[in-house]
Amino acid sequence: MKKVSPLFILVLALGVFGIITTEMSIVGVLPQIAQKFAISTSQAGLLVSIFALVVAISGPFLILLVSGINRKLLLLTAIFIFVISNIIYAYTTHFEVMLIFRILPAALHPIFFSIALVTAAKLVPPEKSNQAVTKVFMGITVGFALGVPLTSYLAEQFSLEIAFLFGAIVNAFAFIGILILLPSMPVKEKMSFGKQISVLRKPGLWLNIAAVVFIFAAMFSVYSYFAEYLSRVTYMNGTLISVMLLIFGVIMIAGNSLFGVFLQKSIVNTVISFPILYLIVYLLVYNLGSYFIPMIFMVFIWGIVHSGGLIVGQTWLISEAKEAPEFGNSLFVSFSNLGITLGTSIGGWVISQLGIHQLIWSGLIFSLLSLLLIVIKIKFFSSSNQLSLSN
Repeated sequence: MKKVSPLFILVLALGVFGIITTEMSIVGVLPQIAQKFAISTSQAGLLVSIFALVVAISGPFLILLVSGINRKLLLLTAIFIFVISNIIYAYTTHFEVMLIFRILPAALHPIFFSIALVTAAKLVPPEKSNQAVTKVFMGITVGFALGVPLTSYLAEQFSLEIAFLFGAIVNAFAFIGILILLPSMPVKEKMSFGKQISVLRKPGLWLNIAAVVFIFAAMFSVYSYFAEYLSRVTYMNGTLISVMLLIFGVIMIAGNSLFGVFLQKSIVNTVISFPILYLIVYLLVYNLGSYFIPMIFMVFIWGIVHSGGLIVGQTWLISEAKEAPEFGNSLFVSFSNLGITLGTSIGGWVISQLGIHQLIWSGLIFSLLSLLLIVIKIKFFSSSNQLSLSN
């Protein structure tokens, strides 16, 4: 294959950053969105859950459906829709229109993500493929670390329009970079549908999938309302909440590396420890939520633990799908987003029925459910004790 500019890997990472920023920046501006459209916070939370639900439903099936289409065309189409959607977010005055333009990019999210990882590996020498994939994958963490809090800051200091236009500009730069730097990539061999879906016959995989769903539900049932919780329980102002989101995200970068080290030492011990750590964090957040200074410290601890969910969940699921890692990754994208949908929806219901402070109970319950499934898997499926780290 024709060699491309080294900048292309960074362009792919920028595209992933733009997509994650588009998906998750809503979390940091839910109060402003609720105010703009005169709706409740739980209604505004639909913007998070509907996106995740569409990703969950469309993921593996759309990837197989478009397996014969030129990869460059798919990447350009996906990122272009993200540009348009952010512009719509900035200027629409109808909540229903905004919901529609959460559905369209969500359908293309797993396509861009999966193709970007494969493309990064193909366009560099084999010995550098893992490094290239890691750089693209970092776009997710940096999206949480910088994209989400920066969007929140722009909305607080300027306006929602400026905040969403930032997302449009980031994705536009990625579009231009892909257009210029990426050669045409027609597909020479289609994926075998039957070979990949055969992993679904493994009962251990379904236990891992269920655990991943509950892990992400535990994470996002509370994190999706992070800004609202700090605003109404801890009484932080918008500017400080933006700072807390930034701190949370930056800590995630370090925490992600930390959990990576733990997984190298023992997948089983790390996976078991994750929901236990989250139970501890949520108990502390529940009891310290109304105390200003302690909650600032808790944001640091919360961010470290939260960062592990992505790599822990991906490693746990892929450990049972080594025969078809690409399809396994698409399953991870889909079911992790199903967990986000479930968590955000239940979290919104708890807020509407019991109040914002009781939101923490949704995270506690989902953490317990994920821990239960992990223990069942390890106890009754001996292969879990022979797991090895695999991407």
